[in-house]
Amino acid sequence: MNVNNQKKSAFVAIIGRPSAGKSTLLNKMCGGKVAIVSRVPQTTRNAIRGIVNSDKGQLVFIDTPGRHSSEKKMNKRLMEVSQRALAESDLALYVLDASRLPGSEEEEIAALLAPLAERIIFAVNKTDIQSADTAKAEEFINKHFFISSGAADSAEGIPQPCGTLIKLPKVPKRDSRIHLISAVTGNGIDELLSTLFEMAPEGQPLYGEEYYTDQETGFRIAEIIREQAINRLRQELPHSLYVEIADMEFKNIGEDLNSRVNLWVRAFIMVERESQKGMVVGRGGEMIKAIRQGALKELKKIFDWKIDLDLRVKTGKDWRHNDFTLKKIIGA
Repeated sequence: MNVNNQKKSAFVAIIGRPSAGKSTLLNKMCGGKVAIVSRVPQTTRNAIRGIVNSDKGQLVFIDTPGRHSSEKKMNKRLMEVSQRALAESDLALYVLDASRLPGSEEEEIAALLAPLAERIIFAVNKTDIQSADTAKAEEFINKHFFISSGAADSAEGIPQPCGTLIKLPKVPKRDSRIHLISAVTGNGIDELLSTLFEMAPEGQPLYGEEYYTDQETGFRIAEIIREQAINRLRQELPHSLYVEIADMEFKNIGEDLNSRVNLWVRAFIMVERESQKGMVVGRGGEMIKAIRQGALKELKKIFDWKIDLDLRVKTGKDWRHNDFTLKKIIGA
């Protein structure tokens, strides 16, 4: 605990390019399934909140979509999500993939984060992979955030951190802000969290200690279904679907209030074209059955209720180009 017995409290935006391991890291830090994970780039479409409580205080992490250069309407919406998360957060956790050399996308992220340099903690992830080159990642960080002068002044149109709540503590030295970690094994994560708490401002917790996420039930169920679908489908199809919860109803099995509770859910896997429906359903309904069973298995780990899932497939023609649909599922 802090010497002055003051608790720490901060919002922390997690930023990085697609497939850097941001969601896996969030789940590991929070000790529970907060964000869905797949090998498909830009699986995360929303600002997902995960909460870490300790005797030092509380950190509320905001997982954001991987930053990817594209002029497509959906990608622009996803970038707005991460921009807003940065603007609303006290700190930024920049996750770099040590198994891939920094490229143009990494350069763009560095330019975005340059004005926030004193509020950034760096996590060089995937150090457990044989091809990891941590030296290259650290060289990139040093070049863009600790050596080059005037980097912050060259970036334009960058959202500023909230910074209006409580003055941040003194910024730790460079070496203590760069952490070599593995989101899969957990190596280095305790030290990373320690630095985040050190840099966090003093403040009271925003959530009760029993919370590790603030996501609504319907959203969590939809995300688990989507995770099971995209991990089973191929090619472009994972990007062409979203999940819509049509109805949910709690049902008591028994006469008294202490009896077992079932949650009945009707959900639709939405695709863009009629031709894609058959791929999701599969021969003899095998694919959608596998998606349903996989989702129920994961949901059982999260919820205490027994869930009855009525899962179907429906077409939402060209939904990725529809502003109303994008706002509904992404929120930007």
